[in-house]
Amino acid sequence: MRLSAVLAAARLPAGYRHGTWPPDTAAAKHRNPPGKQRRRVIVEPIASEDWKVFQGDTVQVLSGKDAGKQAMVTQVVRARNWVVVEGLNTHYRYINRTTKYSGTYVASEAPLLLSQISLVDPEDRKPTEVQWRYTEEGERVRVSLRSGRIIPLPLQQRRDGIVPEQWIDGPKDTSVEDAMEKTYVPSLKTFEEEIMDAMDIVETRRAKKSYWY
Repeated sequence: MRLSAVLAAARLPAGYRHGTWPPDTAAAKHRNPPGKQRRRVIVEPIASEDWKVFQGDTVQVLSGKDAGKQAMVTQVVRARNWVVVEGLNTHYRYINRTTKYSGTYVASEAPLLLSQISLVDPEDRKPTEVQWRYTEEGERVRVSLRSGRIIPLPLQQRRDGIVPEQWIDGPKDTSVEDAMEKTYVPSLKTFEEEIMDAMDIVETRRAKKSYWY
């Protein structure tokens, strides 16, 4: 996470209303102008350790116009208990609209509440309730309450879009072994003395001490 995002989240005003945009973006600042008191939104608090849906999960919509359809979660907004599902619960809107240009009419996914979706059991591809449990090795996993099967966590990507587990080094990438190799040994000698040692130059003379004041 970028430092600017952390600082922006730390100093959010009292009346700030979270949306699908990060707090440090221009879109979020446009919808939360300074000094504007927006209507408070009551959200049921869910602790971080109890959150069960993550970006990359496959879920099924339980209510609304897309009820019964399954798709992947593309965004999670924990402050509002929202998830955005790819290609579902869409509405159409204009973008880049000006006085001289009508804009482009595009489809946009609206967020869904956690109560409107359910995780899909990989055993039979049906919606199921899940619960956090621990394996014999002490690993915390999500378990389907209907089939008892473990639902693995999806691979999480960084803010730059890279998934570390799927990254393949290119020809110009520095390997971990080269990066961790110790190539410099610090010493108390001056730069000139190190050069003399490297070139086998023996010099017994020493410069006279001088004072800058």
